[in-house]
Amino acid sequence: MARYVTYSRTGGPEVLELHEGPDPTPGDGHVVVEIRAAGVNPIDTKLRAGIRPSPPFTEPRRVGFDGSGVIVAVGDGVGGCGVGDEVVVQNTQGTYATHVVADPANLTVKPEGVDFETAAALGVPVSTAYQAVKSLEVEAGDRLLLHGGSGSVGQAAIQFAVSRGATVVATAGERNHDRLRELGATPVTYGDGLLERLREASPEGYTVSLDCAGTQEALEASLELVDRARIGTIVQGAQYHDLGLQAWSGGSPEPLTPEQQAWREEAVPAVLPLIASGEFQVEIGRVLPLEEAAAAHRISESHAVRGKIVLVP
Repeated sequence: MARYVTYSRTGGPEVLELHEGPDPTPGDGHVVVEIRAAGVNPIDTKLRAGIRPSPPFTEPRRVGFDGSGVIVAVGDGVGGCGVGDEVVVQNTQGTYATHVVADPANLTVKPEGVDFETAAALGVPVSTAYQAVKSLEVEAGDRLLLHGGSGSVGQAAIQFAVSRGATVVATAGERNHDRLRELGATPVTYGDGLLERLREASPEGYTVSLDCAGTQEALEASLELVDRARIGTIVQGAQYHDLGLQAWSGGSPEPLTPEQQAWREEAVPAVLPLIASGEFQVEIGRVLPLEEAAAAHRISESHAVRGKIVLVP
């Protein structure tokens, strides 16, 4: 029997329920992936809580969009993949489960050098960071001010920016400073006196800013230090959009452009070989069993764990 997490109303983590049902079968053009690990993302908790709008409930809603696993069944008309293939799953609702039906277009072959937990941690944060760095045209010689550097998106964005030749100054709590240094960024503590510390960290100033924190402090610092044309956010979309700044997701009323969507789609395939070769790092903060999905959401919302939270069936 398959197991899967659902909710039938918005609310706190307690609305999440674990159910059992028959193993799914693939329809034409689809496959069934046996999930080995599922990534927990902030969007999962926001949808569950009703913070992000979603259609009215007509049936229990599945949870999760990122995962990794093994193809166990293939529908008619599927080419290019087969039973036994180890894959990364993206953009597929219902990955908090033992099995999920997926479109092969949302699967990427997982290299042997990447474990299932790491593979499940990539989708949303890596594609978001990659698209943001590309959209802001970060390149060699840039001085990037990154707010919220210790989160999954922030850590990925640091590595993408550094690989493109930029200098990165990233804000974080002091307990996370060593991690930011490992990734190639100069850490700065947020809070009172932030502007002065940021100016000291980069006397030459800043050419570009990315907000992964979503605080008013981050917005005000960016407006003070960076040209408005190169300020972007992934978390305060509506507010940044109203100010004429670049905004993606986070409630932004503007959809991604076709080019930005293409960047998101190319991110995971581009990063997987780098992880396998040790050139890109993904931090796993906690691994919990599928039965503890509610606990995973509580931990995610508390921001008590650095790095990615992963569920395993």
